[in-house]
Amino acid sequence: MAGKITVAGLGPGGLDLLPLGTYRRLQAGLRVLLRTKKHPAAEELMAQGLVWGSFDYLYEEKEDFREVYQGIVDKLLSLAAEGKEEIIYGVPGHPLILETSVSLLLEQAPQKGVEVEILPAMSFLDAILLSLKGDAPQEVLLLDGLELDRSLLQMGKGMFIAQVYNRRIASEVKLTLMDFYPDDYTITIIRAAGVPGREKVVRLPLYQLDRLDWLDHLTTVYLPPRTEKSGVSSYPLDDLVQVMATLRSGEGCPWDREQTHESLKRYLIEETYEVLEAIELKDMHKLCEELGDLLLQIVFHGQIAAENGYFDLNDVIRLIVEKMIRRHPHVFADVKVDSAEEVLCNWEEIKAEEKRSHGDFSSLMDVPRGLPALLRAEKVQARASRVGFDWPEVNGAWEKAMEELEELRQVMAEGGREEVKEEYGDLLFALVNVSRFLQIDPEDSLSASVDKFIQRFRYLEKYAAKTGKPLQSMSLEEMDRIWEKAM
Repeated sequence: MAGKITVAGLGPGGLDLLPLGTYRRLQAGLRVLLRTKKHPAAEELMAQGLVWGSFDYLYEEKEDFREVYQGIVDKLLSLAAEGKEEIIYGVPGHPLILETSVSLLLEQAPQKGVEVEILPAMSFLDAILLSLKGDAPQEVLLLDGLELDRSLLQMGKGMFIAQVYNRRIASEVKLTLMDFYPDDYTITIIRAAGVPGREKVVRLPLYQLDRLDWLDHLTTVYLPPRTEKSGVSSYPLDDLVQVMATLRSGEGCPWDREQTHESLKRYLIEETYEVLEAIELKDMHKLCEELGDLLLQIVFHGQIAAENGYFDLNDVIRLIVEKMIRRHPHVFADVKVDSAEEVLCNWEEIKAEEKRSHGDFSSLMDVPRGLPALLRAEKVQARASRVGFDWPEVNGAWEKAMEELEELRQVMAEGGREEVKEEYGDLLFALVNVSRFLQIDPEDSLSASVDKFIQRFRYLEKYAAKTGKPLQSMSLEEMDRIWEKAM
């Protein structure tokens, strides 16, 4: 029969903070192994001759912390499998708070038939809260500095980042946090909370975090809640971001892993049109669902970019927040406007200035070719209008459309296919200009006409099915009479 492993929490400091029951178990003559000797209580226990050994040697042998913790578990389970005696495994603080080795042990021990008992203790959080003297909110997050997941950061809450072992880990933590917080954001560094003579509590700007030379295995970083508004943004999409990261991981979905920015283009277009359809149908339930599908595409592209080191979703949101604030000076600054037209003019001027500041002196006519032709025509005309290149009122646009219609008639009688194609395009372009003056969206207008045609044609099909007379056998006059009934 396999033996037993008792996991004993050693508390945050010396033996004076160790539970009496745990201390008595440690004095019982059992084999005591420590995750690390670098702990105040561990040092005192060793001085009393109560410790057999530690797993510090694995920190030198293994490539990363995950391998260290798995190595500890493998050794403990191997010793327990011999079934000779109970083993006590001592860990700093409380065994169930940020102790990855204990989590792995609890997960794997049942598979080996090994019993695991937990002896709780005061956690390092208890000591830290005392050190901060109540200077922490009631609701806080506890994160692991060794495996800091940026998707878990919530700036509106206080956050403890534990296990900031050294300056290298502190540097990695700092660089992650500086994507969310100002460089000079005030943080608190707590080392050896509750340990007399060793405790340190220091407040300093975030950018100085990795400049401290006294960071060690008892160091925790505290970030107070950030409540002020700014252009730096933390996205409230953590669950969706994590789902996508999992799907793209080695244990995820083969199809999702294979996708690229290029392969996803068609799905981005499809989801956009499905959103438009839901809007046209005025189906709010469908719109909610389709907006989620569209959002998934954005998160998908953000995940691919993050994996390649270009940007992540937080960068996407941060940039658009900064842009919206910058381009709405009448809301976020002291610029005065009297109409929506002035807002659009300011928008284009600010946009042009942004491009010039980046060395981009592109034309107003730089409208994406990928847009639907009617929408692209409207955008080109609207941009030309903003600098005065436009008809003063709708009559001029209408006369131009009639002129283009006449030219089309002429080339249909005289010209070749290319000339007809060109003049037909000119006519469509002129009609889009008319729609702009009438404040009618040409894309919506044409889409509504297409829907109306489909509805009437379906009536025609139903009539044919009802009478048993195929459409192909009907004359145009017969179909036209039925068509009129559909109106």
